[in-house]
Amino acid sequence: MLENNQVAPEFNALNQDEKEVALSSCKGSKNVVLYFYPKDDTPGCTIEANDFTALADEFAALSTAVIGVSKDSSQSHTNFIKKFNLKLDLLADESGEICENYGVWQEKVKNGVTKMAILRSTFIINREGVIVEACYGVNHLGHAQAVLERVQQLVYRGR
Repeated sequence: MLENNQVAPEFNALNQDEKEVALSSCKGSKNVVLYFYPKDDTPGCTIEANDFTALADEFAALSTAVIGVSKDSSQSHTNFIKKFNLKLDLLADESGEICENYGVWQEKVKNGVTKMAILRSTFIINREGVIVEACYGVNHLGHAQAVLERVQQLVYRGR
C-alpha cells in the first residue's frame, strides 16, 4: 500500500471519451484527486460520483483535477456519466494495472465468499506528483467534502 509523501505511480489510461489521461500531464499545474471505486452505477459509487460532481467547481477553483478509476470500460463510464450528468473524468482500468500500482485491488469477503475487488480508496496528489494523502477503505458518505477540505488545506498552505 502507498503512503503519504511517496511519489505517486504514473498512470495512463483512457477516459470515458477514449482520450488518454496521464498523471504526468497534471504535473506542475494541477493537484489530482484520484479516487478508486468498485463499479459504475451502483449505489455507493453513484453517491460518491454525484458528491464529487456537486463540488466540481470548487475543486476546479483550487486547480485540482478529480479523476475516478474503476475496472469498467470507457463505454460503461460514458453511460454512467450521461445517466447522472457527472462532471469528472473516469478512467477505464480494465487490465487492473492502475489498481495494482495503487494497492487497491484486494481480497474481499462478502457473504462468506472471498474474491478480489477494488477497495474504495482516494489519493490526493500534489502538483509535484507526490501523494499528500493516501486513504484506503473510505466510506463514500461525506467523503467528497472531506477531500475538498483537505485540498483546501493543501492549496492554502502552498504545498
